[in-house]
Amino acid sequence: PGGRRERRGGGQAIVWRNVVLMGLLHLGAVYALSLVPRAHILTLLWAYFCFLMTALGVTAGAHRLWSHRSYKAKLPLRIFLAAANSMAFQNDIYEWSRDHRVHHKYSETDADPHNARRGFFFAHIGWLFVRKHRDVIEKGKKLDFTDLLDDPVVRFQRKYYKSSVVLMCFVIPTFVPWYLWGESLWNAYFLASILRYTISLNVTWLVNSAAHMYGNRPYDKNINPRQNTLVTLGAIGEGFHNYHHTFPFDYSASELGLKFNPTTWFIDFMFWLGLVTDRKQAPKEMIQARKERTGDGSA
Repeated sequence: PGGRRERRGGGQAIVWRNVVLMGLLHLGAVYALSLVPRAHILTLLWAYFCFLMTALGVTAGAHRLWSHRSYKAKLPLRIFLAAANSMAFQNDIYEWSRDHRVHHKYSETDADPHNARRGFFFAHIGWLFVRKHRDVIEKGKKLDFTDLLDDPVVRFQRKYYKSSVVLMCFVIPTFVPWYLWGESLWNAYFLASILRYTISLNVTWLVNSAAHMYGNRPYDKNINPRQNTLVTLGAIGEGFHNYHHTFPFDYSASELGLKFNPTTWFIDFMFWLGLVTDRKQAPKEMIQARKERTGDGSA
């Protein structure tokens, strides 16, 4: 996100446009809560469905597929995930994946876009309120992102990103409840668009903040990312963060088993349908050896 440079904060220019827009968005979400008792039950269910689709566009799409290449997806699934990613409205796939790769490469340094060592607020939302630290830009230029633009789906979404966001994040979530079961446009807009969007943003941000500060570190006690159950529940499987930063290539972003990981369930279901191939996993022997060598002994 852009914005005019008006004041210096910690050596980085504050982006006042983002401060104002995020403030208004969160005020709108608080107001939307007052509409819940008056909304049709189908509208609330639809808003939750849109939340799940939004989440998959980030977790299964921008994160595990495009950022980490932890599995391969055939064209129909990539189109779906790109559409879901536009519903998430967290920058296009190329920008999201670029920033995320920089985050992993330079985690917890000035080159990390949401460096958790600068505190919870900065890692959660504050990083969006200032221009990127020069190290993020300079060191980010050293990484190769050509594979992202080699994907025609990524290129298409990037080219038409603004239009796709208007359609997927705001128009469709608002239109469906109004058209199909007669919900008011007001309720549909504030609940299925504004409230759902705001919650999905904060759930994603909690992976950057809470999951880098609170929890145990059974795989690598020498890094900040941690296992955080609450983040896992909200971010449909992305809270096993100590595991993910230790084995970032693993498509499950966690040890497989009976653990709550809806994103993995989705990818596995797509595999069953034949739309996913080449799921990468860390071998059990590797995981156990790493626990014994660098873990904190908590698992």
